[in-house]
Amino acid sequence: PDVRIEMGLLTVGTPLSWKETKKHAHHVKKTGVQQFLSIYQRVKERRKDALKWGDELECTLVHFDHEKKQARLLLDSPRMLEKLQDKSKEDETSLWVPEYAAYMLESTPGKPWVFVGDLSEFNSVEANMKLRRQEVLKLLEGTTASLLTVTAFPRIGCPQFTEPICQPSPDGFSHSLFFPDEAIYPGHPRYRTLTRNIRQRRGAKVAMNLPIFRDVNTPNPFIETWDDPDSQAAALPDHVYMDSMGFGMGCCCVQMTFQACSIEEARFLYDQLIPICPLMMCISAASPAFRGYLTDTDCRWPVISGSVDGRTKQERGLEPLTTEKFVIPKSRYGTVDSYLCTDKYNDVDVVRDEEFFELLQAAGVDKLLAEHVAHLFIRDPVSLFQEKLDQNIETDSDHFENIQSTNWQSLRFKPPPPQSDIGWRVEFRVCEIQVTDFENAAFACFVVLLTRAILSFGLNFYMPISKARHTLFYSLLL
Repeated sequence: PDVRIEMGLLTVGTPLSWKETKKHAHHVKKTGVQQFLSIYQRVKERRKDALKWGDELECTLVHFDHEKKQARLLLDSPRMLEKLQDKSKEDETSLWVPEYAAYMLESTPGKPWVFVGDLSEFNSVEANMKLRRQEVLKLLEGTTASLLTVTAFPRIGCPQFTEPICQPSPDGFSHSLFFPDEAIYPGHPRYRTLTRNIRQRRGAKVAMNLPIFRDVNTPNPFIETWDDPDSQAAALPDHVYMDSMGFGMGCCCVQMTFQACSIEEARFLYDQLIPICPLMMCISAASPAFRGYLTDTDCRWPVISGSVDGRTKQERGLEPLTTEKFVIPKSRYGTVDSYLCTDKYNDVDVVRDEEFFELLQAAGVDKLLAEHVAHLFIRDPVSLFQEKLDQNIETDSDHFENIQSTNWQSLRFKPPPPQSDIGWRVEFRVCEIQVTDFENAAFACFVVLLTRAILSFGLNFYMPISKARHTLFYSLLL
């Protein structure tokens, strides 16, 4: 469909297939690097930006059938969003945007919180979250539906888990045995395009296996059988098997973005928060069940990481490199790979695109930042639109954001958008959503206050990046 919507990153046109996208991949990536350079050269000396910050809450619409004692995911976010976005134009309480699934809603405060030296605005964070929840609940009055802030709906992928009931299609965007196309948000082509193109780029369906939680009633071994030979080959014994992007991107989280006063401060905060990510992931872990089974882990990270793993067999090291350029150790949804202020603790080789690394260094970008960007740009674009192929390097940033926004890492270092008064920012991305507004506000306020403590006391949390990465994976087992 020819859809044109103005929503920041969701400004789109006619979606391209993976075959068409691949033809333009190098052009998009090179233009994206040049757009980053244009932004960098204009605002690298900018100082004295105020601390502004905000939270992003992802939530789930659930339909309850009290007579049958059934709960299903309600595929109603397009209708709800239209009404919520109309209300957002009238006041500054909240902003609402689509998310991956047709049962998901994402909200932020209507305007950023501003830190002015005292703690007064932190007293309003929970209240604002409650107001956002009430906006949705008011629209659901008179129905048997409700809004839940849960990370992973426990029956996602079970038969008839959606309302209305939809069936998965082996010929759909994901070829899933469990997740129907109707559960992908239909109001914007980005999400279905991502789903199809990641699968086509990989050359197979995505595959995630979580260890089953074993009790006295669990079969030993626990083995599922499928008519689909690809699924049968990918499913592991004693594991819960999943095969669609929806299992990961259909999860909910709470994220915080905060603006630093300068690029140097943003880089320092980014570095110091790297070792904090595993702790916050472990503390907030809230997703113990998928496909109706209890699993022997309680965090969404391995599911969401696998759900967007578009690496080919060559990039995964399963075949010799012939047509690909790199062996890439992990999915594009993963941990941070290097510090930005010092290479003393960067003890893991970073895969980078040498062409873009040299281009960045020749333009005056220091080695660490150039390596960070050149590492992001080893990835191909997986969602591209015909009308956005040719862009202005000085005034546009869509090609840079195309790659940046599909590197879903534990932290994101965010340059200012072109032609805006927004500063350099850091996005903290690991916390799982909690059931209550109090808990979500507590996590959001804690992380932002921690950034103030880091800067005020000059805290040093550096550890070898290999240990920071290992700690994150270890936190999944706790």
